[in-house]
Amino acid sequence: MAAAGPLAAETIESALAKAYQNNPQLNAQRAIVRQADEGVPAALSGYRPTISANATVGREYTDTTQKIPPLPPALPGGVSFEAKGLSSPSSVGLSGTQTFFNGQRTANSVRKAESQVAAARETLRMMEQSVLLAAATVYMDVSRDTANLQVQENNVRVLERTLQDTRNRFTAGQVTSTDVAQAEAQLAAGQATLSAAQSTLMTTRANYRRIIGVEPTNLEPATPVDRLAPSTLSTAITLGIEQNPSVTAALYGVDVAQLQVKIAEGALWPTISGQYNVEKQYEPQLLTPKLFTNEVTLNLSVPIYQGGAEYSAIRLDKEALDQERLTVDQVRDQTRADVVQAWGQLQAARAQVEAAVRENDAAARALTGVRNEALAGQRTTQDVLNAEQVLVNARQSLIVAQHDRVVASYSLLSAVGRLSARELGLPVSIYDPQVHYHQVRDSWIGLRTPSGQ
Repeated sequence: MAAAGPLAAETIESALAKAYQNNPQLNAQRAIVRQADEGVPAALSGYRPTISANATVGREYTDTTQKIPPLPPALPGGVSFEAKGLSSPSSVGLSGTQTFFNGQRTANSVRKAESQVAAARETLRMMEQSVLLAAATVYMDVSRDTANLQVQENNVRVLERTLQDTRNRFTAGQVTSTDVAQAEAQLAAGQATLSAAQSTLMTTRANYRRIIGVEPTNLEPATPVDRLAPSTLSTAITLGIEQNPSVTAALYGVDVAQLQVKIAEGALWPTISGQYNVEKQYEPQLLTPKLFTNEVTLNLSVPIYQGGAEYSAIRLDKEALDQERLTVDQVRDQTRADVVQAWGQLQAARAQVEAAVRENDAAARALTGVRNEALAGQRTTQDVLNAEQVLVNARQSLIVAQHDRVVASYSLLSAVGRLSARELGLPVSIYDPQVHYHQVRDSWIGLRTPSGQ
């Protein structure tokens, strides 16, 4: 048997794939889309007949007197008779109703439901982008805080060696007790910073578990996704306005509002429906043992005046339509601002990485020089401690800059509407909302969902 190997490294792509599959917030949004799918068959039911069966049974006492008026010459004085007694009236029947015309309200309701489904899918895209961006961010947060913890641990080790060297030099008479106190103070500060870094990493790891669904283990360095980003700011703005799911969802909201106006206007149109009834009655009356009816009717209802409520509803829906159109303008402006902000952050992050690399190189050379000069008596212990702190700060700046560089690239993809499992090529089965939609769209009956619930 082969021995157990080391834990497999976690890449940012595999972490995003786990978040795409397991994140409860994203899965809840998928369930909301499936709920919206059911609105279409509900609206299509307006085209279908409604059929109901009925049955009655009862107990009835009758006491009646009937009189036939005089009919000369056959019945010159008329005839009267009395009937009284108990009966058990019962009946069974079947009725069906079919609407033929209702002012296009059914057709517009179907189109409205389909637009609501499309809007729900765009909202799902928004949630997918939000979850993937959060997953990429927390992945880089753990990488950043892990690297920062390593820097702080190394800093404490260096400060401990510096304190030991300073004490040895104090014993040899080369430095004073002030130098020892300075080294002790710097070590205490480093230890406090190390404790803070440990606490920050614990919090970040907890967020990683919450978003991605597993504990972070052996994270690999991540690279930016510039290959998927637009090359110019103008192109990015155009893509954002056209493809950002916030904009497309708002546009579908306009469609829904327009169709709602048409549905409300349908209340002013006549309604034509057909009805069929068949019923068998037993002892409906004391002197009638059986009664069978078979009826077909065509009904026409023309609204003339209904108190004005229908006109108020139409005006209200038109105002709602204007609101949705204004919302589209607002969302487009916000999307444009988000794209410009993400673009600026990405450019700044690139420059910060380059500057941080140069800063690290210079700080490392400076520390080496200060240490050599201190050995020659040209620098004090405080100078060495300051140079060490400058190098630690430079390393932290580089870690943060590299973190921001990757996160900014994912933020730009989210702003232009391209942050998706399909665009990123994640190793995961892509969720297709159309599958459930087609499974339920033409369902006439059935209680079980396509998943078997």
